[in-house]
Amino acid sequence: MSDFFHFDGIDEAEIRREKDKARKLRKSRWWQQKLAIGVCYYCGRLLGPKDLTMDHIVPLARGGRSTKENLVACCKDCNNKKKTLLPIEWEEYMGSLNK
Repeated sequence: MSDFFHFDGIDEAEIRREKDKARKLRKSRWWQQKLAIGVCYYCGRLLGPKDLTMDHIVPLARGGRSTKENLVACCKDCNNKKKTLLPIEWEEYMGSLNK
C-alpha cells in the first residue's frame, strides 16, 4: 500500500468506498444542478459544466467524506493546485498569490 493512503490513518479500502459514493453522487440531480450553476467554488470563475470537476473540500486522504456538504464543483486548475490541502491550507495558498 502507498503511504499516500495512510496520510491521516485513512486506509485504501475506505478511500475506495468514498470514491464510489462520489461516483454515485456525480450521477445525481443534485450534482447536475451544481454543474449548471457553472461557478468554481474556489476562484469564482464562470465556466461551462464540462470545465468543472468534483472536489472534496476536506480531501479523502485527510479524512474527508463524499457527502453533499463536502463536495463542490471547481475548475480543473483549482482542483489540480489544491490536491490534498485542507481548507485553511488552501486559503493560505490563495492569500500568498494575492501578495
